[in-house]
Amino acid sequence: MINIIKKLGPGLLFAGAAIGVSHLVQSTRAGADYGFTLIWALILANIIKYPFFLFGPKYTMATGETLLHGYKKMSKYYLVAYFILSIVTMFTIQTAVTIVTAGLAIELFGISSNITTWATIITIVCVLILIIGRYKFLDNLMKFVIILLTLSTVVAVFFAGFNSNTSIEINQVFPRTEVGIIFLAAFMGWMPAPMDVSIWQSIWTLEKTKKEDSFKIKDALFDFNTGYLTTIILGLSFLSLGAFVMYGSGEVFSNSGGEFAKQLINLYTSSIGDSVFLIIAIAAFTTMFSTTITCLDASPRAMKISSELLNLDGFKSYNLWIFLLSAGTLSIFIFFISEMGSLVKIATILSFITAPFYAYINYKLINSSHTPKKFRPSKFINILSVIGLFFLACFSLWYITCLLYTSPSPRDATLSRMPSSA
Repeated sequence: MINIIKKLGPGLLFAGAAIGVSHLVQSTRAGADYGFTLIWALILANIIKYPFFLFGPKYTMATGETLLHGYKKMSKYYLVAYFILSIVTMFTIQTAVTIVTAGLAIELFGISSNITTWATIITIVCVLILIIGRYKFLDNLMKFVIILLTLSTVVAVFFAGFNSNTSIEINQVFPRTEVGIIFLAAFMGWMPAPMDVSIWQSIWTLEKTKKEDSFKIKDALFDFNTGYLTTIILGLSFLSLGAFVMYGSGEVFSNSGGEFAKQLINLYTSSIGDSVFLIIAIAAFTTMFSTTITCLDASPRAMKISSELLNLDGFKSYNLWIFLLSAGTLSIFIFFISEMGSLVKIATILSFITAPFYAYINYKLINSSHTPKKFRPSKFINILSVIGLFFLACFSLWYITCLLYTSPSPRDATLSRMPSSA
């Protein structure tokens, strides 16, 4: 068992990056607002996107290089497109996950209710940890976090279901209201994670092979599948927790970071008991902290590699990109927090629009001459990939149409309305 745990790493980092806003916020909100009627959406999104995330570690193990290297081999313009899109979105995404983490810190520590103060503290701590420990620390941290969160969440769901008087509605539905349609689009679009996270997974896999010579493709695929399955289980668990505790109660999640954090923790304590408040608060905070530090590590790694491949002198330093990302994130907190909703909406739209792009180039790369033949996908995976490409393309168009031709209400539960202030 210990040897199996030691082999895990990049897959759990993927899970750590994914199990953040999309799970703690979106999945829980889905259960609270719609009960169990959107389980189909969660499962479908994970199945459709599976091949494109899988291609990340598979290509790296087959070639000894990241997806970014493969993009350049196919066309320099693919890499340029990724670089530009990352510049546009990475600051907003980092700010978004830091907001939720800061809200949980306020609830856990109670020292200050100022979300900017906590965001600054959290960012500085993350930067110091990454500069000192880098991958090895992340690798070890994530194993602890995922185990702790999985156990606490499963236990909470069990007790919530046992104590709940809410009737379980298993009929699956398609939302028909404007708010419901927009929420469904955001829920599926960000489940389990934005498509460019496949690049992060590829980078972490390469880093794992550098640290451990014994890490082979069999280990990489087992690691990835373990992490991916974990995201599905926890997605279903958070949805169930929201459904058992809040569905039909008339209570809705607040858009305030501090209040949202309190409500999230109360989902657990109301199920298991107040005696576990500290444990649950630590588990929730640790989860979002791990997401924050994972994102803060991944984007600079990707930008460093991209800069090297594009021969951008002066931008080839991992530490430089960490500094730029941290400074940009804190600048948003200080100067543009009132515009956070609009900034996140822009990042969300770009994530939806670019999902088919990343899926296509991942699919094209893994089936190209740049990938050794024996490592190319099976016929089944290729069929699933084609279906997924069609779905993602239509889905992106649908989402943009929803945004253009609907008028969200104050209860709009898209990412543009995620917790943004204390």
